[in-house]
Amino acid sequence: MGFSDLKKQSSLGSLTAKLVKEVEKTNKGGGGADDRLWKPEMDKSGNGYAVIRFLPAPDGEELPWVKLFSHAFQGPGGWYIENSLTTIGGKDPIGELNRELWNSGSEANKEIVRKQKRKLSFYANIYVVQDKANPQNEGKVFLYKFGKKIFDKIMEAMQPEFEDETAINPFDFWQGANFKLKLKKVAGYWNYDASEFASTSPLLDDDDAMESIWKQEHSLTAFVADDQFKTYDELKKRLDYVLGNKAKARQEAQETEYDNYAATERKSVSEEEVMQKLEDSYKAAKEPTLPETSTSDDDDDPMSYFAKLADS
Repeated sequence: MGFSDLKKQSSLGSLTAKLVKEVEKTNKGGGGADDRLWKPEMDKSGNGYAVIRFLPAPDGEELPWVKLFSHAFQGPGGWYIENSLTTIGGKDPIGELNRELWNSGSEANKEIVRKQKRKLSFYANIYVVQDKANPQNEGKVFLYKFGKKIFDKIMEAMQPEFEDETAINPFDFWQGANFKLKLKKVAGYWNYDASEFASTSPLLDDDDAMESIWKQEHSLTAFVADDQFKTYDELKKRLDYVLGNKAKARQEAQETEYDNYAATERKSVSEEEVMQKLEDSYKAAKEPTLPETSTSDDDDDPMSYFAKLADS
């Protein structure tokens, strides 16, 4: 937008209206939903149907999908909703805690582990072929977040179980296949068991059009970039807080802040003054606010998932 456009928007008042709209989105959902993400919808009868095409890897990236581990559970100190460092091969505090609880042999501890276990999600680029619930999505490129159930169907297509079945690459523009996504609710959860791939066929008959679609794809590696994960120490402090170990979390945070602050101020400020400054800051501090984060799986309606956690 050029300067002249900025002046024109000012005279029309459109910029103000846009800012107000953004504020309303923020108040409703922490910045609004990510419009890059596509999601199927159920009709009034409790069923859903759409046809999508999984797309090749984006330009410059090796795989057409990316997987992400995360945790979402509630403790005495609030919700723990964080990406797991195990996604990128690191050690994760909740993983270590769960291993310790499971190995204790206690059935009560094993039940805790089940509530705190990792949740596996996949992301891929898709082209929406048919979406009757939202026809405006048809012919567009989106990111699609799905779980192990759908990923298993992709792997079954690539590595069929029986000799009379031909392996296909569902992510191929020319030799791939559309995916008929059939959704229904079973025992309160979203279920995709009836979903299946159609016969192999080119996505379109126009290579130039498919190249244009390919260039519209979103980065997948961005989901597992370093800035998507907190450090081990940050996760440990949050975990201690959520599990009710507030005194321990506070002490560790104080020690870290003291080390950082004292490294630059130790020469001019006494240790007592440093500790008093930190103590005053903690008295004024409030409990950290959890980010607005959605969690979904191919077998779960997100709201049902959180409701079942809360009711457990």
